[in-house]
Amino acid sequence: MSQNYYQVLGVPATATAQEIKVAYKRLAVQYHPDKHGGNALYEDLFKAVAAAYHVLGDVGRRAQYDYQLQLAVRRAEELRRRQQFQNQTQHLYGVPMPPPAPLRTRRPAASAERHYRTIPKQRPKFTRRDYWLTSLIVFGLLVFMLSVKVTMDHVTAVSNYQDGVEAYSRSEWSTAHSFFTEALHFKPTYLKALRRRGEVEQFVYHNYTAARADYLAALRETTSKTERATLLLRIGQCHKALAHPKSAQEYFARALALDTTLARAWLAQGENLLFRQRQFRAATRTFSAGLRHTTAPTLMARMLLYRGLAHYKLQDFGAARADYWQVLTITPRSGQVYFLLGRVAQQEGATQEACEFFRRATVQGYHLADTIRQKLCTPVVPQRLKKKFAPTTSAKSASAQTPQ
Repeated sequence: MSQNYYQVLGVPATATAQEIKVAYKRLAVQYHPDKHGGNALYEDLFKAVAAAYHVLGDVGRRAQYDYQLQLAVRRAEELRRRQQFQNQTQHLYGVPMPPPAPLRTRRPAASAERHYRTIPKQRPKFTRRDYWLTSLIVFGLLVFMLSVKVTMDHVTAVSNYQDGVEAYSRSEWSTAHSFFTEALHFKPTYLKALRRRGEVEQFVYHNYTAARADYLAALRETTSKTERATLLLRIGQCHKALAHPKSAQEYFARALALDTTLARAWLAQGENLLFRQRQFRAATRTFSAGLRHTTAPTLMARMLLYRGLAHYKLQDFGAARADYWQVLTITPRSGQVYFLLGRVAQQEGATQEACEFFRRATVQGYHLADTIRQKLCTPVVPQRLKKKFAPTTSAKSASAQTPQ
C-alpha cells in the first residue's frame, strides 16, 4: 500500500505546522538530486516530499486531505466487515480467499489527540478591566441616583412655589411665605421663590435684613439685565429702610446703569437724595431724568411732587409752584398739593393767596392746613378796640333782664 503524505514526511497526523515544516526542510535537503548526482530514485523521493508538503503545509488543503483519509478509513472498515461475513469456503479461481489485512494509515490516536485532556481549575483573577467595569457601574448608579434626587427636588420645589403663588394672590402672606420657604428647602437657588419670599418679607413683614438676603441670593442666580436691575432696586430700598443711605444710593446707581428706563429706580434714588442725604440739586436732576423715562401717572405725580419739594428747599419758589400745578393736573383733589402751594405763597408774602390754598386743602381733608390757616388768616383785633367795644357790667345785667 502506498504511503500517505504524513508517512512520506515521517510525522504523525497530529503534527503541528512547525513540525511539518521542519520535517520537509530536513527531507528536502536529504533527498535533493544535486547531492546524489542526479539519481532518479532520489529525484522521485524529492518530488514526493515536495508534493506532501504542498498539501500538508496549507491549512485548508491539509483539512481536506485529512477528511479524505477518514473517508478512506471508513471505506476500508466497511470492506473488512463485509469480508468477515463472506463465506470462508468460497473460492476465487479455486484458491481460498485470504483473510483481509487490517487497514491502518496511522497509529492509534492518543488521549491527548482526542481532546480528553482535563482542564485545570483556575482561581478567578480580578483584572484591571474588571476594576474599570466595576467603577463604571458604580459611577453610573451614583449619577442615576443623583439625577433622580435632583429631579424630585425640582418637581417638589416647583409644586410648592405654585402653591405659594396662589396663596400670594389671595393675600395669605404667612401661607405664601411658608410655601416659598419649603420650595427653597428643596432647591435653594430657585430664583422665583427667592424673589417672591423677599417681597413678602420686605412689603408685608418689613424684615428688610431677610429680604435683602433673599434678593442678594436671587441676584447671583440671574443673568438678565432687567431682572438684575429690579433686584438691585429692591436691595437699595432695603438699605434705605435700614438707614443706610450711601449703600442704598450705590445700589440705585447700579440698577440704573443696567436699565435706565427703570422709573422706580429714579424715584427711589431721588427720594434718597432728597430726604436722607439732603442733596437737593442732585435730587432735582434725578427726578427730571426719571420723568423722561416714565409715562405712568402715579409715578409722574410723585416725581413732580418731590421735585417741587427740592425746588422749595432751594428757594426756587417759581419752579416749585410749576411742579405742584402739574401734579394738580394729574391728581386735582390732592389736599397736600394745595397745602404746598399755600406754603409757596406764604414764602412769597402772598398771604391772601396762601389762605385760599390752605382753605382748599382743608376742604380736601388735609387737616394740617386748617391749623395753619387759623393761625395765619384770622384777623387780629387790637387791644384798645377790644376795650372800646367790650360791653359794661350794667349793660350785661340789663340785657339779661330784658324779656326775650
